[in-house]
Amino acid sequence: MFIKLLILFTLVPIIELYVLIEAGRKIGLGATIGMIFLTGIAGAYLARSQGFHLINKIQADLNQGKIPAEEMMDGAMILAGGLLLLTPGFCTDLFGFCLLTPFTRQFFKIWLQKWLNNRIKSGEIRFRQY
Repeated sequence: MFIKLLILFTLVPIIELYVLIEAGRKIGLGATIGMIFLTGIAGAYLARSQGFHLINKIQADLNQGKIPAEEMMDGAMILAGGLLLLTPGFCTDLFGFCLLTPFTRQFFKIWLQKWLNNRIKSGEIRFRQY
């Protein structure tokens, strides 16, 4: 796990720096900074609107006596997407927007459900009841 995190925390910033430098060369420094600023604003708006929409869905489910399991996964993905949009860079912004858009988030949710089910079946994730 340590090796995976080390690669993640070193490789992602290197890729982001490379993409930012190349974007600066192609479109200029001002346009690159402007795009980073605009993606931050758009991402904050999208995360806020998706978050409020999700809170309303969770409250409706709880009022009907349902467990909002799907909505909790959506909430985790919206949080992750918002955090990715806070980091400067085009690659993380693209992934963040994918997590914030309901259509593309659905694909990540299916993958995450399969991954979690496999971990539960293999015994790597255990549930305790108190």
